[in-house]
Amino acid sequence: MSKKDIISWFRENAAGAKSELQYKDPFSLIVAVILSAQCTDKRVNLVTPSLLKKYPTPQKMAKATAEEVYEYVKSVSYPNSKSAHLVQMSQMLVKEFNGKVPTEVDDLMRLPGVGRKTANVVASICFDKPVIAVDTHVFRVAHRLGFSKGDTPYDVEQDLEKLIDEKERGKAHHWLILHGRYICTAQKPKCDTCGVSHLCPKLLENSKLVK
Repeated sequence: MSKKDIISWFRENAAGAKSELQYKDPFSLIVAVILSAQCTDKRVNLVTPSLLKKYPTPQKMAKATAEEVYEYVKSVSYPNSKSAHLVQMSQMLVKEFNGKVPTEVDDLMRLPGVGRKTANVVASICFDKPVIAVDTHVFRVAHRLGFSKGDTPYDVEQDLEKLIDEKERGKAHHWLILHGRYICTAQKPKCDTCGVSHLCPKLLENSKLVK
């Protein structure tokens, strides 16, 4: 079993993988990613059109109250904290970044509601930074496929960056997250329809235990 063989399979069979969040620019993406924490992309995509129609720019959202934003995002998980973060994030963009979403991960992480995963998503998608965002799906798939044994998302991120070339890291995030979302699920993974099941160390290990 070769990690490179698995990467090659994704390269050949998941070339069109991309974010399922709907966005038009860096600001709409960072809003969507903040809302997506512990929430499905499908739900977020139902919420963001009306939210961003009302507050299409950091300048507009910075003038809103958390209570006003809450009315647009109340159907997502943790709407109170997320609405507050969106307003605070917009205010910082206006005050410290001239109303523009910063391009660097460290600057993105300074924004309220933006952790490393969110920063990496925005940096890789919008600004082509060679980083890999590690969410729960990427974390799980990386362990099952033998890409990492890291205990934290950051550890897994570091292992993936050692394994995957810079130019493919942004795409690799989508390979792994979609694989984890639809095939290598947390409960009852669909190993019978998985294109890399014959290379999967976790599956091979389980088959040996059965024998």
